[in-house]
Amino acid sequence: MSIYTSIKKPIISLAPMEDVTDSVFRQVICSVGKPDLFYTEFINVEGLNSKGKEKVIHRLKYDVVEKPIIAQLWGINPENFFKASQIVSDMGFDGIDINMGCSVQKISARGCGSGLINNTELSKEIINAVKEGSDGLPVSVKTRLGWKEYGVDSWIQFLLEQDLDVLTVHGRTARGSGVINANWDEISKCVKLRDEMGKSTLIFGNGDIKSLIQANEYVNKYGVDGVMIGRAAIGNPWIFTGREDIAMNERLELFNYHLELFKTVWGNEKDFNSLKKFFRAYIYGFEGAAEIRESIMKCKNIEEIQAQIPSVFPLINKI
Repeated sequence: MSIYTSIKKPIISLAPMEDVTDSVFRQVICSVGKPDLFYTEFINVEGLNSKGKEKVIHRLKYDVVEKPIIAQLWGINPENFFKASQIVSDMGFDGIDINMGCSVQKISARGCGSGLINNTELSKEIINAVKEGSDGLPVSVKTRLGWKEYGVDSWIQFLLEQDLDVLTVHGRTARGSGVINANWDEISKCVKLRDEMGKSTLIFGNGDIKSLIQANEYVNKYGVDGVMIGRAAIGNPWIFTGREDIAMNERLELFNYHLELFKTVWGNEKDFNSLKKFFRAYIYGFEGAAEIRESIMKCKNIEEIQAQIPSVFPLINKI
């Protein structure tokens, strides 16, 4: 049975984000309130099938507490997608997602990610290869509304014709400015097209979701089957609980847990500096917070940061 049939709708998930949504961050979120579904960071199928496999396979590391979890793949060679899907299936993932939406120039210029929007023939080969190699796991695609212009009646229609289990649509084009708000009206058109075509593919919307309340409001307003929350989670690991005004003591306790978990899971395997993007989520909202963040940003290891945490408690107790 597909994992998507066993989860109550709407399905609220954490978006796959490069160098963000690793196993440590997903477990941190689990400790306070997990979403309905997790995705891994995207992993390159060419790398996964190369002699340097060990350099990338850490992206597929997960703990059972994170399930259900979907592995996201990216690349360009259908044969490598097939082999990667077999690997993912053997590792116990609950589904496979194909990245056809990453708009980073060095990826899209290679014809990968959103670069596949311009190549429906190859996209179809890749989807079929993943289906063939997935051993029955549900297959989904995460993409954008189009390349330069909205392509609901072309690109999205093509994807719906592939009978995917889920189609996640980010509300911008690949070459649209990130400053422009995500266009949820166009995402809603994807839902209407799906219904007109008589397809059973679930449609998730993605883009500019700042809270759980907003996610549920958009489900009702735009008719999507689920919502994927991305960058807002970096600054708020509690986002899937719907809680607000998290006490400073609780923030610091979770911060310390995040640091300890990073040491336990990664040791020296992963660069400590990748943690720094999360600091503001834990230390803000009191006098001296900016100075403390500036100080810990200069730390060279986790132990140096942890040595400073006790000095923060007297400051927050003054609030």
